Amino acid sequence: MENRTLGSLTVSALGLGCMGMSEFYGEGDDRESLATISAFLDAGGSLLDTADMYGPFTNEKLVGKAIAGRREDVVLATKFGNERRDDGSFVGVNGKPEYVRSACDASLQRLGVDHIDLYYQHRVDKTVPIEDTVGAMAELVQAGKVRHLGLSEAAPDTIRRAHAVHPITALQTEYSLWEREPETKVFPVLEELGIGFVPYSPLGRGFLTGQIRSEEDFAENDFRRHSPRFQGDNFKRNLELVDRVKELADQKQCTPGQLALAWLLAQGEHIVPIPGTKKRERLAENLGATAVVLSEEDLKRLDELAPAGSTAGARYPNMASIDV
Repeated sequence: MENRTLGSLTVSALGLGCMGMSEFYGEGDDRESLATISAFLDAGGSLLDTADMYGPFTNEKLVGKAIAGRREDVVLATKFGNERRDDGSFVGVNGKPEYVRSACDASLQRLGVDHIDLYYQHRVDKTVPIEDTVGAMAELVQAGKVRHLGLSEAAPDTIRRAHAVHPITALQTEYSLWEREPETKVFPVLEELGIGFVPYSPLGRGFLTGQIRSEEDFAENDFRRHSPRFQGDNFKRNLELVDRVKELADQKQCTPGQLALAWLLAQGEHIVPIPGTKKRERLAENLGATAVVLSEEDLKRLDELAPAGSTAGARYPNMASIDV
C-alpha cells in the first residue's frame, strides 16, 4: 500500500478503524478481529486507530494483542477524553492535565507498548483551556510516551490555539460523501498549519456501502438504531443518495464503498481515511479502493450526486459535545 504523511508522520494511505470490533456495531468476534488486523498489516497497512473508551477499555487490549511482536509495522493511534466507567457508563469529556497523564499511562498498559505514535484528544473539554490540555499532552511527548499529537472534532480556533502550544500532527473528524462540513470549516486552517486530516466514518457508518437497506439490518445493540440519519424519513432520503452513488460505482466497476473511499483519497494527499471493519472480507473490499482511479469528470459527477448538505439528519442525537 502507498504511504501518505500526516504532518511529519508517515502512515499507510488507508488506516484501520478498530472501534467496531469491540462496541457500537453489534457483537464482535475477537478471533476474526485479530485476523483482520493481521491481514491489514500484511497488506502494508500501518495506521491502527483505537481509543480508551471503546469497549470500554477492551479495544485497546485487543489491538495490543494483535500487534504483539509486530510493533515496528504499526503506527498506533489512540485517544483520551471521553471518560467512561468500567460498567460502560459515561462520565463526560475530560481534558484536565492530571487526567491526560493518567489516561495515557493506562492506555500504554492496555496496549502493551512503551509509546503511542499518535495521541488524540477525543473530544474538546470546553471547561478546560485547550492550552492546558495540550500542554499536558506535550509533556507526554517530552517524556517519550507519545510521538505525535492529534485532536478530534476540534474547531478552527481551537486548532490554532492548540498548535501554538505544540505542533498538531492530525485532526480527526467525520468526513465522507455524506458529511462535507470539514471542507469549509477546518480544511483552510489545516492547509495553513500543515496538519494532516483523518476522516472517521468515511463510509457513513456503513451506509455508503449500499449494504444497509432497512433499520432491521442493525442488531439490537447497534447504536445506529438511535442515530438521526438512520431513522424514519431521514433513512429513506439517505437511501436515495446512496442509490445515486451506486449508479456511478456500477459504471466504474467497483463497489459503492470503494467509490466513497476513492473519492476521499482524491480530496488531498494529506487525507488518510480510517474505515472500520471487523471482517477480513470487508477489509479486502476497502483496500481495493486504492486501485480505483477517479477522473475530474467522475469527481464532478459525485459532487452532483452527493452535494454538500444533501444528507438528511444530524450526525449524532446530541451534538452538544462537538466543538464548534
